[in-house]
Amino acid sequence: MMTMTTSVEMYAAAQVFCTVGNSALLYSVNIFVSDTSSLHNRGLMTALTSSPNIITTWLAGPISQAFLNGPGWRWCFGMFAIAVPVMCSPLFGLLVLNSYKARRQDLIAPQKQMRTLLQSVHYYFHEFDAFGLLLLTSGLAIILLPFNLYALLADGWQSPLIICLLVSGVALIVSFILWERFYARVTFIPYSLLLDRNMVGSCILGTVLFISYFCWNSFFSSSLQVVNNLGVTEASYIVQIYGLGSSIFAIVAGLGIRYTGRFKFITLFGAIPVYALFMGLMIYFREPNGNIGYIIVCQIFISFAAGIIMITPEIAALSIASHQHIAVVLAIVSMFSSIGGAVGYTIAGIIWQSNFPNKLALYLPEEELPNLMSIYGSLEVQLSYPVGTPARLAIQQAYADAQVKIHIAGTAIWALGFVAVAIWRNTDVKTIHQVKGNVI
Repeated sequence: MMTMTTSVEMYAAAQVFCTVGNSALLYSVNIFVSDTSSLHNRGLMTALTSSPNIITTWLAGPISQAFLNGPGWRWCFGMFAIAVPVMCSPLFGLLVLNSYKARRQDLIAPQKQMRTLLQSVHYYFHEFDAFGLLLLTSGLAIILLPFNLYALLADGWQSPLIICLLVSGVALIVSFILWERFYARVTFIPYSLLLDRNMVGSCILGTVLFISYFCWNSFFSSSLQVVNNLGVTEASYIVQIYGLGSSIFAIVAGLGIRYTGRFKFITLFGAIPVYALFMGLMIYFREPNGNIGYIIVCQIFISFAAGIIMITPEIAALSIASHQHIAVVLAIVSMFSSIGGAVGYTIAGIIWQSNFPNKLALYLPEEELPNLMSIYGSLEVQLSYPVGTPARLAIQQAYADAQVKIHIAGTAIWALGFVAVAIWRNTDVKTIHQVKGNVI
């Protein structure tokens, strides 16, 4: 769909399908890892599943540039439409083969269906807590909508529509909690887990991590090209430092947790202070034509901290759950991380829309003011102005001013992340045994 897109609406629909599929694939891999590993090894095994980033980091830039110079961006999407099913087929085939073996050896008892179609619908409606999920997803969607709609309304945040959406979203979330507590026959997640301090802290930390990440990363690549005068390939290398460093250090953190059994200390006194410190330094180093080396150093340390934070929230949440609730706990933590991503991206967009065009109007030479909107809306137009010209310098300064506020937001949110980890129990996961059988 993205390959053949001809409109914004079609592209948005394609993004929905792509995001659902990608999230489902990652979720399935996490479940597979959790079901085949003990808790004290789970961080290491989860980190290993993301280790291909160490290789793909160096491929993204050259591949992107090659498609731009060659067949075009449409075929870039087309390539992944082919590559993803092909690369996923070995694991899928392995699961199907072992399912067949288990049935042939009578390890999976056949279930006889004695219900009518209507009875089956009624049964699974309650079994999957469909009403509770409807309340939860609707509430989250309605709460996030105002962040994208407010700029289109004359009254902004004071618009009756915005206020109505926010109130309705909060009401639906509260209704979900009450439904789970008093009315659900089969709960999506046990009420005791929903309010456990490890679970609450993990959800908040996941939200904070993704809010912060999307705050500084949303316009990072374009900023490197416009402000620091880098090409697509060079900018992609710097952007990919986060993925590379976090993948490497997640393995290191996983090994540490495997041998010590502890995860709270390295998160509370290691990862969070480092992430917040170097996020704060990014505020200072994002000035036009500054030394790109300082930005690279900041990215390296941020990625190291992120490597720890990527695995410890899941371990903290899973440490208080039984094996049968592993899938649900992972889904909840992942859901809050996704919410954090949406909120972070929205915050970055709000700050960008509120500052960048105003700063452009302030800094641009008078003869370029008629082109303000085209400059604001197009990276290609921004890069078309030669380096060192008054217009390019004005664009760079406008970028820097907007980026400062975005980075301040991404740094300040870590105060909440510190509190979230502080409420965790200092559990030794080496003493917890959830999964039986032949596991890692």
